[in-house]
Amino acid sequence: MKFNIKIVLGLLLALAFVSCSSSDDDSAPISPYTQYGSVFEKMPSKADAVIYQVNIRAFSQAGTLKGVQERLTQIKDLGVNVIYLMPVFPVGEERATGELGSPYAVKDYKAVNPDFGTLEDLRTLVEEAHKKDMAVILDWVANHTAWDNAWITQHPDWYQKDASGNIIIPPGTNYNDVAQLDFNNSEMKAAMIDAMEYWVYTANIDGFRCDYADFVPQNFWSEAITKIRGIKKQNMLMLAEGTKVNHFTAGFDYTFGFNFFSTLEKVFKEGKPATTIQDSNATEYASNYNEENRIVRYTSNHDVNWVEGTPIQLFGGKKGSVATFVVAAYMKSVPMIYNAQEIGYDQKIDYFSRTPIDWSTADADLLAEYKKIIAFRNTSNAVKKGTFKGYSNDAVSAFTMEKDAEKVLVLSNLTSGSVKYLVAPSLKGTWKDALSGATINLGAEVSLSGYEYLILTK
Repeated sequence: MKFNIKIVLGLLLALAFVSCSSSDDDSAPISPYTQYGSVFEKMPSKADAVIYQVNIRAFSQAGTLKGVQERLTQIKDLGVNVIYLMPVFPVGEERATGELGSPYAVKDYKAVNPDFGTLEDLRTLVEEAHKKDMAVILDWVANHTAWDNAWITQHPDWYQKDASGNIIIPPGTNYNDVAQLDFNNSEMKAAMIDAMEYWVYTANIDGFRCDYADFVPQNFWSEAITKIRGIKKQNMLMLAEGTKVNHFTAGFDYTFGFNFFSTLEKVFKEGKPATTIQDSNATEYASNYNEENRIVRYTSNHDVNWVEGTPIQLFGGKKGSVATFVVAAYMKSVPMIYNAQEIGYDQKIDYFSRTPIDWSTADADLLAEYKKIIAFRNTSNAVKKGTFKGYSNDAVSAFTMEKDAEKVLVLSNLTSGSVKYLVAPSLKGTWKDALSGATINLGAEVSLSGYEYLILTK
């Protein structure tokens, strides 16, 4: 048989090309999806994050993703670098709760709620946020689905059942609008992780806030987070709405400060001493946390706002709410803000219906105060990454955050009356007011009016 030398050389070159291509792609994840958009190069580190929770239904008069996009400048100006969107998915109608159903009753994990807009709207929102150096993370509901999610009929074996073979609601709850998934089913877990990957690829999002995380097995989170972090060559922020220390082992960046928030409430509702706040801080960090781990803390979120009230209602009016926010934002934490608390919006927001925020009611002075508090935090490695030490008394939450040559002292009077705070010997001396730049000389005691706070640095 004769061989055409040109053909042989061509085949050899082709084989070499295939071999090189295969080798080049060996490290890339195999996925049915194509990456949309580009890597977000200004992704904040986990210590640098300031998180802003957006309730899409309430955020604008339209209640859409475009409505969120239209206020990106205002979010950026607050000092935020991470936008956390409440669930963007279609909501179940079967057994629905409230007027429009819960955003946490997911009907389709791979679709955008048409009430909010389109996939293209989400992509544009993410792109515009990235242009303003802000990441976007999605709220992920892994534990349960809506009753009219297609998985119910297509894969009933993906759900937990009672002794009679009926799919159940999440055990120990009254969440009648959702069905409990079975995390012993490997096919379900694979489908869930695939759906999470879908949004990273298809909308170029930068991480997830994971709902009800304590009730989902750690091995699922470990597998999911490993795969998510392997998609893009950038940091991906993962927030567990839970308190288990093993969430950090699973790969989460943050857990949720449930105990801390509860303690803040007790200080105001029950007259507990401010020392209990630093006790709560110690409790939340007690077990196997390394110095880099941080807990997300807040004075409001969608559940707190709707069920219990606004920060103004819970924490002694506008002045008290800011004094409390300072403690939550600076005490070895990553702060999270719920939309409109920064303008002093004093209305409960029903997230089961359409209750648009009236942004025209903004308190300009309060907003300016929030901006100053966040702006200093954004410049302070001591606040973001430092070591905590408590000096509180009954009325005043007092603590230092220290790293390298920088030391920050916070004194926040959490009572409505004037108090005299006795200064520890190690804190006496010359400081600078972090917000005004004024020089402050601390002697034996400091007088603080009701809900007055000081942020000092040296």
